[in-house]
Amino acid sequence: MSAIRIATLVGSLRADSVNRKLAEALRDSAPQGVSIEIVEGLAEVPFYNEDLDAGSAPEAASLLRKQVAEADRVLVVTPEYNGTMPAVLNNAIDWLSRPYGAGALVGKPLAVIGTTPTPYGGKWAHEETVRSAGIAGAKVLADQVVSQPGIEVDPLTDAEVQAKLADVLKSLVDFADEA
Repeated sequence: MSAIRIATLVGSLRADSVNRKLAEALRDSAPQGVSIEIVEGLAEVPFYNEDLDAGSAPEAASLLRKQVAEADRVLVVTPEYNGTMPAVLNNAIDWLSRPYGAGALVGKPLAVIGTTPTPYGGKWAHEETVRSAGIAGAKVLADQVVSQPGIEVDPLTDAEVQAKLADVLKSLVDFADEA
């Protein structure tokens, strides 16, 4: 069996982001046969504009599409900004959803996790991400979302949180399309 490649989109651009650290920890502890690749350069992808996408897309957008298209699965690790997903993540999904019906997300199993220092843990951002990625054609594991409040526990070290994240990763890796 060949290795399962998981493209990981991190919704925070901040260098010291807890969500980026979660993605890195998952990458560094991936089970044998699983390769977790963090998609870099989301800050360089221009806001989606169909005029820019006519003909040949900008290099940063083309690279994003290529990395996701070549992956077997997609993992989104994101905080919540003002009750919704960060603009950089929304923009990435916009680029990945085109061309309509044949974008890089079409048919890809996708899971969403993340943390915020609020009582809700990013719940609304994760719901928006699930909805948007599903509309873009991803096969979203909607029952495997982890929205972890980062107030009372450290999501990077808490055993219960780590177990939840491992379960999501296992579900994503083990995804089998019933269709």
